[in-house]
Amino acid sequence: MTDLPPLRDVISKYGLAAKKSLGQNFLLDLNLTGRIARAAGNLEHCTVLEIGPGPGGLTRALLDNGAHKVIAVERDSRSIEALKDVQAAYPGRLEVIEGDALKLDLSILPEGPVKIVANLPYNIGTALLIQWLENLERFEGLTLMFQREVGDRLTASPGEKSYGRLSVLAQRLCYVEKMFGVDRNAFVPPPKVWSSIIGFQPRAKPLAQADPKVLEAVTRAGFGQRRKMLRSSLKTLGVDAEALCKAANIDPTDRAEKIDVAGWCALARALEDIS
Repeated sequence: MTDLPPLRDVISKYGLAAKKSLGQNFLLDLNLTGRIARAAGNLEHCTVLEIGPGPGGLTRALLDNGAHKVIAVERDSRSIEALKDVQAAYPGRLEVIEGDALKLDLSILPEGPVKIVANLPYNIGTALLIQWLENLERFEGLTLMFQREVGDRLTASPGEKSYGRLSVLAQRLCYVEKMFGVDRNAFVPPPKVWSSIIGFQPRAKPLAQADPKVLEAVTRAGFGQRRKMLRSSLKTLGVDAEALCKAANIDPTDRAEKIDVAGWCALARALEDIS
């Protein structure tokens, strides 16, 4: 491990008090950041995209665990300065981009395998994931931290309380696994909730075929009123919900949480056919 100052010293030196507006909660436990980096698997052959590196705890771990190169996207100019020390300690292996991750042009990523490993800001984590799922062919795998509630949604199965739109969108394209939980007290400052590390391994082909935008619309309608039967909740799509369900071979008296990924994809395909 390269000789760099403790992260608390970095925070003090660069005045890195966490900003709530940026969703910042810093990980200072190097044992934990190392565990996250190892959970991402072999990094020696690939570029790692990291979002919101802050003082660089996870960044150091990724580099220490052999990442060929890390591209870190950071909005906070204070962190940009702090990361210069890490760049100097790992010559040529860390590129820092100042900007908004939601607006990142993925075409800047190099050819070859790319993994995303990040402690995502809670306020934009879901939006980023949706973007990445739409461009999944660019990534070999994703290892991401979400608040525990979101992690539960991503990994839930049909019939479970947490099963919802995110479950369907993610599991159609990826094998999704909860790797381990992270205590709120591991962060500075501690958030109000626990977190989970979630692994995404892209499938060789989608679990079922569907237009992503149509699938988003159907699941938003169904889960938006999840206590209602589909014959009621899907009316917001502006079509005959009973006919839509019949075309997809779905029972219109079922509720959203009972329908598996393949069933939702069937509804999306049926919606395209009758629209």
